[in-house]
Amino acid sequence: MPKKIVIVAGEASGDFHSASLIKALKDIHPHIDISGIGGERMRQAGCKIIADYSQLAIIGFTDVLKNIKKIERIFNDLLEHVDKTSPDAVVLVDYPGFNLKLAQALKKRNVKVIYYISPQVWAWWRGRIKTIKQFVDKILVVFKFEQALYRENGIDAQFVGHPLLDIAQAQYSEEDFLKRLGLSAHATTIGLAPGSRKMEVKRILPVLLKSAKVLKENLPFVQFAVLKAPELPKKIFVRQIQKHDIHVSLCENNTYDFLNICDFVLVASGTATLETAIMKKPMLIVYKVSFLNWLIARCLIRIPYIGLVNVVAGKKVVPEFVQFRARPNVIARKAMEMLEDHEYLTTVKEGLQEVRTSLGSPGASKRAAEIVLKCLE
Repeated sequence: MPKKIVIVAGEASGDFHSASLIKALKDIHPHIDISGIGGERMRQAGCKIIADYSQLAIIGFTDVLKNIKKIERIFNDLLEHVDKTSPDAVVLVDYPGFNLKLAQALKKRNVKVIYYISPQVWAWWRGRIKTIKQFVDKILVVFKFEQALYRENGIDAQFVGHPLLDIAQAQYSEEDFLKRLGLSAHATTIGLAPGSRKMEVKRILPVLLKSAKVLKENLPFVQFAVLKAPELPKKIFVRQIQKHDIHVSLCENNTYDFLNICDFVLVASGTATLETAIMKKPMLIVYKVSFLNWLIARCLIRIPYIGLVNVVAGKKVVPEFVQFRARPNVIARKAMEMLEDHEYLTTVKEGLQEVRTSLGSPGASKRAAEIVLKCLE
C-alpha cells in the first residue's frame, strides 16, 4: 500500500513551500498519496485539496474572532478526513494558531505529527515551545538558530536550509522583463511589494503608493513596479493605483523577475523580505495592521525587529517602518537617503549576502522530503 500523508498549509507562503515539498516527496516516492489544506500550487504538485487555504488566510487576532465558525468547520472537516484515511503522518506547515491546536487533536488519535517551517516562537508566544515538545514528533526548521533553540528544549529539530534558495532566480533577462512591463532600462526602478494577503494589501499598498508619489516628485528619474500575488484579485491593485493617480507597472506572478529588475524595494514584512535579500536588493520594510492588532502584538513580540532579514541577521540590516512610523513622507525620505548614499547601499548589500549565506545551501525541500519519508518507516 502507498504511504499516505496529509499536509496542512494556511497561507500563501505555506502553499508555496508545501508544493516544493510535495514535488520532492513524489520524486522520491512517486506513488505516495498526499492530501490536505492548501492552494493551487499544492494542487498542481499533486495534492488532493480538502479545503483551500484562502479560507484560512486571516491576519490578526480580531479577524480570527470574526471568522471563528469558518475556521472551526475547516478544522473539524480535516479531522474527519484524517479519521477516514488514517494517514501515516500529518505535516503541518507554519500557521501555528491553527496547526498547533490541530497537533493536539492528532496526538489523541496517535497520528505522527511533523512540523515544517517552524512557528516563530523566538519572536512571540515562546510558551508554544512546550506545546511543540508535547504534541510534535519532529520539527524541520529553515533557520539555523531555530535548531539550537528547539534542541535546548529537548525537541527533535533538524535544520534543512531554506527552500527559497532553490527557486529564487529570474527566468528572463533584466532587459527583457523591463520591456514586458513597459519600463525603461535607463531609469531607477523601485519595486512596491505590499504582501500576499488581502488585508495586508488593503492597508499597506496605499502607503507604498503615496510614498512612491513623494519619491517621484523629488526624483524624476525613478519608475515603479507593483508586485501582485497570484492569489489576489487584480481589481484591488487597479483600484488603488487609479485612486492615487500614479503611473506604475503591475507585475503578476514572476516574483523573482520582478525583484531582478528592481534597484530598490519597498516591501511588506514577511517572506518577501527574505526573497528580496536572496536577490540582494536593498529594501525598506513596511508593515501596518489594525490598531487593536498592533496593541496586542506589542504585548507579545519579544524581539527588536519584525523583518525576517533583520531577525536572521541579528541586527538592523535594513530600516523598518511599522504602524505609526509607516508614513509616506518618512518612508520616501529614508528611501531617497539610501538611494543617494552608495556607501550605505554597499553595506546593506553586504548584510543581505550574510543573510543569504546563513540560510544554508540549496536542496532544502529534498532534504525535508527525505526526513519525512524516513519518519514513516
